[in-house]
Amino acid sequence: MKQVVQNYKSGELALLDVPVPGCKPGGVLVRTAYSLISTGTELMKVSEAGMSMLGKARSRPDQVAKVMQSVATNGVPATYRKVMGKLDSYTPLGYSLCGVVEQVGTGIDDVKVGDLVACAGNEHALHAELNWVPKNLYARVPDGLAPRHAAFGTVGSIAMQGVRQGEPQLGEVALVIGLGLIGQLVVQLLAASGVRVVGVDPDPVRCELAERLGAAACGDPASAAVEAAVAELTDGHGVDQVYLAAGGGSNQPVELAARLCRDRGRVVDIGKCRLDLPWNAYYEKELDVRFSRSYGPGRYDPEYELEGRDYPIGYVRWTERRNLACFLDLVARGRVDVEPLVSHIADFDDAVETYQRLKDGDLKAVAVLFRYPEHAAEVAAEAPAVAVPAVKRPGGGVSTSGRAARTPVRLAFVGAGNYATSMLLPHLAQRDGVELSTVVTTTALSAANAQRKFGFAEATTDLDAVLGDKSIDAVFVVTRHSSHAELTRKALLAGKTVFVEKPLALTEDELAGVLAAVEESGNDRLQVGFNRRFAPLLQEARKRFGARTGPASLRYLVNAGRLQHGSWYLQQGTEGSRFAGEGGHFIDTASWLLEADPVSVYAVATSGNEDLQVVLRYPDGSTATISYVTTGAAGFPKETLDLVADGKVLRLDDFVRASLYSDGTVGSKRWVSSRLPKARDKGQSAELAAFIKAVRTGGPMPVPLESLVATTAATLAVQAGLVGGAPVTLAGAR
Repeated sequence: MKQVVQNYKSGELALLDVPVPGCKPGGVLVRTAYSLISTGTELMKVSEAGMSMLGKARSRPDQVAKVMQSVATNGVPATYRKVMGKLDSYTPLGYSLCGVVEQVGTGIDDVKVGDLVACAGNEHALHAELNWVPKNLYARVPDGLAPRHAAFGTVGSIAMQGVRQGEPQLGEVALVIGLGLIGQLVVQLLAASGVRVVGVDPDPVRCELAERLGAAACGDPASAAVEAAVAELTDGHGVDQVYLAAGGGSNQPVELAARLCRDRGRVVDIGKCRLDLPWNAYYEKELDVRFSRSYGPGRYDPEYELEGRDYPIGYVRWTERRNLACFLDLVARGRVDVEPLVSHIADFDDAVETYQRLKDGDLKAVAVLFRYPEHAAEVAAEAPAVAVPAVKRPGGGVSTSGRAARTPVRLAFVGAGNYATSMLLPHLAQRDGVELSTVVTTTALSAANAQRKFGFAEATTDLDAVLGDKSIDAVFVVTRHSSHAELTRKALLAGKTVFVEKPLALTEDELAGVLAAVEESGNDRLQVGFNRRFAPLLQEARKRFGARTGPASLRYLVNAGRLQHGSWYLQQGTEGSRFAGEGGHFIDTASWLLEADPVSVYAVATSGNEDLQVVLRYPDGSTATISYVTTGAAGFPKETLDLVADGKVLRLDDFVRASLYSDGTVGSKRWVSSRLPKARDKGQSAELAAFIKAVRTGGPMPVPLESLVATTAATLAVQAGLVGGAPVTLAGAR
């Protein structure tokens, strides 16, 4: 299928061939009839992409701050790879469309195949021939409503949420500043609510349009006519509400709002404009400044948007989905008229040219629609693989000797998110004797990005076809945590060697399912992404520490820090606790240093389970204490480790420096790593090299299965220990 994409680094716009998205549970697959270009939001994104790197940084200081924090945590090279990987990727455009349901996922019973629906969301209602849309981001189109009008559903919901925030009442007077697409819809919604409206925009054509659609008067912000209209309609008191639907860097809208608003009036920000509030003006009138967050309650809540958990109507009357349905109803009943807003309808095949005309100013428009081909083509039972010319990988080429030259190891990736594309694929793409065969994702664009950047031969959304491909030697599972165990189980049963990123499992039942697959298939070719034991600095430090004669005491401080709002790591209901997701890293490192698997786990937590103390006991009496904290200072190193035994102390400082103190017969000796490494090397490259060697030669896996299982069991036991308040003895402990 085709999809409109943009490369944020270069600014390139393209109509790209990508795989058909999979129809996941909890949503529907929709074939697009019309999609709407947001001439404000989308063109701002398109313009930003055309800026220099400095310009991009100036426009997004919030992202610059995140980059600087990543540098402090992960070092410059790793951060550079991560940032460039994100910038040099195709990103989707679009968030408002109407289309026909082509396939219904499990758990959906409110629509059927063939129904016409309006869809919302900048990850789900894209300019693409097919989109997977979760339940709370679509609404059935009322009978008789034209598809091109229903495509306005998302922007209509944005306007409606802004009006709701203003709490208009019959007979009030409102000022709408900015008469673009959102502003025109706000005018109509207010007029339909019995509110008299004054509009402000420097474009006389837009002012005239707003007056035709219900505004009492409109004019240029510098015009005396606007102030005169407000004075006449309000008897000189000022408007009851102001809606800021303008964009740009001028502070004029908020200053005008203060001047024309009545005492204790309401100012609602809907657009993205400058908000340097003049303190005296807002203080003296005690103005109530409010923000309207996109489509309504539920926005940015993954449990609502992705998991379909609705808010009870008694507590939240108007959600994203209810706003969408309400707007469609108003348009269907003729209370809102969107036809006059349609400036241009372009064929979808002309999408790139249309964006360019809008950007250059050749096409001046309030609203532009893409019209898609008739939906005659059926969705194939199996999503087709899409082959594009392979990109020559850096450092690639054919080896001139050895088995690798004759039979390269053929790999498939299930998942192509940030970790896969920044920490795994860059190492594999440069490795001789490795062929990146197929990338599988549930979203079309992530597969296409990975294919373009790393040279996969194919990109698809059909996992079964990949598992059934006998030419693929190994499968990497790099998806969200909740899917790891099931995908690993399927791949093992298919006879594949499997590399699964941590965690292997989130529950004991999931772990038992993986082990049952090993027993059923006789296939134990499994590696979990516990990479720290492969870190060169830690390898050297352990070698220098030498063999132990007595028990050891190990302390591991993990300064994990707080997660950003919206991170999927916070979805504990489906993705498990944060420690369940990444705690295996630290338990595996401790066990590798102590050369044994733990026999018991004791865990305690601070109030709210934000900070954990995990104590592991080992067969020889050694102990390891892992302090996993989220409340520490961001500037402190993420990982510090001390190993004490036999008169020696090994210190690791965040994989940047290691030191060893030992008592000899003459006196104290000290070793410090000779120099700072170029980057924090946490062992991914060496881990992948060991894995590929095992696949190629058929030799033992880098980490024994027993150790992987023991680490996973110990990680799961932490939650049990927190609930029970007592040490948990692990199975097989003596």
